[in-house]
Amino acid sequence: METEGTAGWPTTEAEALAVQLTVRERADLTDPGPGPGDARLIAGVDVAYDEGSDRLAAAVVLLDAATLDIVESATAAGVARFPYVPGLLAFRELPPVLDALAGLSRTPDLIVCDGYGLAHPRRAGLAVHLGVRTGLPCFGVAKTPFLYGHPELGPLRGDSAPLLDGEEVVGRALRTRPGVRPVYVSTGHRISLDHACAHTLALTANGYRQPETTRRADALCRAALRDAVAG
Repeated sequence: METEGTAGWPTTEAEALAVQLTVRERADLTDPGPGPGDARLIAGVDVAYDEGSDRLAAAVVLLDAATLDIVESATAAGVARFPYVPGLLAFRELPPVLDALAGLSRTPDLIVCDGYGLAHPRRAGLAVHLGVRTGLPCFGVAKTPFLYGHPELGPLRGDSAPLLDGEEVVGRALRTRPGVRPVYVSTGHRISLDHACAHTLALTANGYRQPETTRRADALCRAALRDAVAG
């Protein structure tokens, strides 16, 4: 698939903050996007880092939404083009993720990120950036709530509670396994929070806490990084 490139990529924190404001303004938060049954091919993306260097690798897996089988995958390895700055992680991860997506021969109907969308201090997490860059419906599923809290939610699969910044709802804590800590879903571009949560539950139907998109992409990017570091 073709993706918008990263020409003129920010190199300073000030430049990155300015880009985030532009990206936030371009995000479509009104389109409900595909619901379960409407998305045939769902992509999952993730990035792995080498602790001893600035090497990193991204992976994308394209799943059949009905079977959760991988129908295509791609990886991209390289070096981080932006320093680690809290709240600006997308500027490290987006270039290799776009490179990996460009390696697909088919276009996803939906992209799921291992990270945040609107649940971000400037409402511009990776899922917002990636959705705006590709034009595709995109949301994030994170392992931790980052800066935001939520009311207590029930113990059953499917129980949820709003993820709150003051009184503003920026996402949803969603329990995908009974009695197991929730994941944190936030929209990025061209998909509603209700649809994002419904997809998250469909992608965890195999009994794991994390969506199958994230599990498969995580394993693939770690393998790609090992290969890249080994030479």
